[in-house]
Amino acid sequence: MALLAGCRDTQPKRCVDENNKVVDPSFCEVEQRNLNNTGYQPRYRYYYGGSGGWIPGSSAYGGGTTPIPGQSYSTTTRGGFGGEGGGEGGGGGGGGE
Repeated sequence: MALLAGCRDTQPKRCVDENNKVVDPSFCEVEQRNLNNTGYQPRYRYYYGGSGGWIPGSSAYGGGTTPIPGQSYSTTTRGGFGGEGGGEGGGGGGGGE
């Protein structure tokens, strides 16, 4: 059972376009600010979990555009022990351990 618990580790959070192609994270940051505008249709959104690349132009698949409550997500790219990037909790309470 200890191995199964590891499956709930932090999942990737990438910025993608309408075709789930990875784009620079700054595009999603701008989109998030524009969501307050009435009738605004975002072109870029965060893609939570799944597989695929981190390099702009690569595809993200096997995840979705809605975070799973209680799951942790990170925008840190692969190889990221101690790397830069912001982590976020995906909804739900993030109690301390």
